[in-house]
Amino acid sequence: MNPEQVILELRDRLEIVDALYRFGAGIDFNSEELLVSSLTPDAVVDFTQGNELWGLDFPVLTGRDPIIQVLKASVCLLVTTHVVTNLRTEINEDTAKLYAIVEAQHIPPNDRSRHCLMKNQYDVSLVREGEKWLIKHLNVNGVWFTGEPSILIGQ
Repeated sequence: MNPEQVILELRDRLEIVDALYRFGAGIDFNSEELLVSSLTPDAVVDFTQGNELWGLDFPVLTGRDPIIQVLKASVCLLVTTHVVTNLRTEINEDTAKLYAIVEAQHIPPNDRSRHCLMKNQYDVSLVREGEKWLIKHLNVNGVWFTGEPSILIGQ
């Protein structure tokens, strides 16, 4: 690779990771702007792999606007922190795959004695839109949790 190709690949890798950072920060800061900036209009977010682990029944969410509506009516109402680690990217022209480990803490704002701390594997498919990368498909695969997952659905 020549230096220009290296720079472009590094930029792509940073932009790919930034899409996931924007998604997590959109939840943590209850920012619709950040959530919109992270997802394609036809995005899919799939939490179903963790349903058995968590004892919940999350549906597959399809479409940026419905995804944001569900997040704003649920986890965005909580005190949350998302920590993203172990990032691995694979780029194929204008598509990419991203693998990450995400730890997410969820606390009801009116009862700080309760919590749900989750460790999840994120498998993400992304597409390039101009100079930005956007999440097209996000699978959230539950690994473990402590606390009360029912907090996520307002119980």
